[in-house]
Amino acid sequence: MNDTGKDDTIETPNPFMPSPDDMQHWASVIGRAQQMMLEYALGQANDGNASAAALFDPAKWLDNPATQLWTQQSSKMWDQGVAFWASLATMNPMAPTIPDVPDAAAKDRRFTDAEWTANPVFAMIRQTYGLLAEQMLATTRQFEGLDPAARAKMEFAAKAMVDAMAPTNLALTNPEVIKRAVETRGESLLKGLRHMLNDLSRGQLSHVDPDAFEVGVNIATTPGKVIHETDLYQLIQYTPTTKEVLAVPLLIFPPWINRFYILDLNPAKSFVAWAVEQGLSVFVVSWKSADASMSEVAWDDYVAAQVDAIDTVRDALDVPAVHTIGYCVAGTTLAATLAMLSARGEADKVQSVTFFTAQVDFEQAGDLKMFVDDGYLALLQQLSAPGYLDGRYMAATFNSLRGRDLIWNYVVSNYLLGNDYPPFDLLYWNGDTTNLPAKWHRQYLVDLYRDNRMVIPNSLSVLGTPIDLKKIETPAYIQAGREDHIAPLASVWRLMDHLSGPKTFLLAGSGHIAGVVNPPAAGKYQYWTGDSSAATLDDFVASASETKGSWWPHWIEWISQRDSAKIPVKGARIPGKGAKKAIEDAPGRYVKQR
Repeated sequence: MNDTGKDDTIETPNPFMPSPDDMQHWASVIGRAQQMMLEYALGQANDGNASAAALFDPAKWLDNPATQLWTQQSSKMWDQGVAFWASLATMNPMAPTIPDVPDAAAKDRRFTDAEWTANPVFAMIRQTYGLLAEQMLATTRQFEGLDPAARAKMEFAAKAMVDAMAPTNLALTNPEVIKRAVETRGESLLKGLRHMLNDLSRGQLSHVDPDAFEVGVNIATTPGKVIHETDLYQLIQYTPTTKEVLAVPLLIFPPWINRFYILDLNPAKSFVAWAVEQGLSVFVVSWKSADASMSEVAWDDYVAAQVDAIDTVRDALDVPAVHTIGYCVAGTTLAATLAMLSARGEADKVQSVTFFTAQVDFEQAGDLKMFVDDGYLALLQQLSAPGYLDGRYMAATFNSLRGRDLIWNYVVSNYLLGNDYPPFDLLYWNGDTTNLPAKWHRQYLVDLYRDNRMVIPNSLSVLGTPIDLKKIETPAYIQAGREDHIAPLASVWRLMDHLSGPKTFLLAGSGHIAGVVNPPAAGKYQYWTGDSSAATLDDFVASASETKGSWWPHWIEWISQRDSAKIPVKGARIPGKGAKKAIEDAPGRYVKQR
């Protein structure tokens, strides 16, 4: 007792240690965790296809012989990392701390918990990590005698290692995880374990609850009809919402490495719905996810599909030409299609072309160029033995480009903290993977990413016609994302160097997805317009002026300037009311196939 009459022997509860009263509950949690792991193991053992499909199932990708050496080395590195952080965590907090080092932790959202600064042990762990990370990256940059490609690979690997070994990724060295576990009496860890086992069963890291959305119910809901289909794609025509529409229709080619509904997430974000509201007759191609029957599908087949879609819309509406949009890989292919049509004297089928974050010159294609060496191509051939590449591998590749944000952030949130999944439609789309035809995929990586043949006149042929991008005189609108890590700004700009017609370049804020999907009502980001005749990207940037908000209104004004003629909505302008009858309601069945 002190002179105030209070018992000063009562200690403040330790937020990092369970109370004695909670130990029985913790024992229950451990028992339930063991039961969950046992049930998972039994489920895997009872899977009749487990042994036959092991090589091709990303849930078991570490069993692949091609990755065994990497697995062993990574496991050893991980064990050493755990031991290192554990040794720091158990050090005497009164012991001398290491000198403060310049690091980005003050602005690093991984270290926002107050304990990273207030608690001497965690402060030392954070600063030690900052020092080690900086030294590792600096050492990598100082290696001499490396060619640019080898240096890029080494720096990418070092950054990935630094991100993986962050103390935030381990429950023992993450104060937020420890406190959450104590507060929930272990239930957060149990919930995280459930998330992890579910992901292992799916073979894919979940960013959202996979049951939160259903295509055609609460995502991809803009009204329309499928009016045409082939073995490779379905063509969707959307229902007009205006009494008049522009005479020239719009045909959108989304990439087939993802689902088309990135452009139709929900009514508030849908580029498709917004374009319809602007008085455009909108058509969208929905590509089929590859299966074993598509093993021989090549680039020619996608070019032929684009030509078929262009001709189908022209014939259905009885118009001479269409406006086109090509997004990412579909934009690259659309450039090849236009070059072929130009060589054949059929360029007038397309009145304008818009490129969403598309590349034709892959010299500066960024980190993805590291996945085209002989070793990776050999692994890719192994993984594509069924005739197609499982889309989960491609998703993992893209996630690795931003591992801190798209992998480790969710490891901590989903597994260590046991947080509920956010109901985020864009992340649902990101996880809704599509399979890729093996032959096309290898062609694309070798001919374009590795050998950069598309910009060499007549080096490539499509459908028997040599292509030369310089022959493309179609008016072009070229959109790039300032922070795009998949199609880097400098790479997209190269379109300006290779097309011969009138060109308008627009630089959007954000990246590969958010830079495109930025509706006016959201009031987000910004865009820059400038001198589209500038000789270099630097010259364009120097001349550019910034406008707050969405660039979509700028684009629709550009479209209207190409041809502003309007016609009443009737007959074939209404899906299914012309010569092309409705097959089924949008979004169709191809987008739902696995």
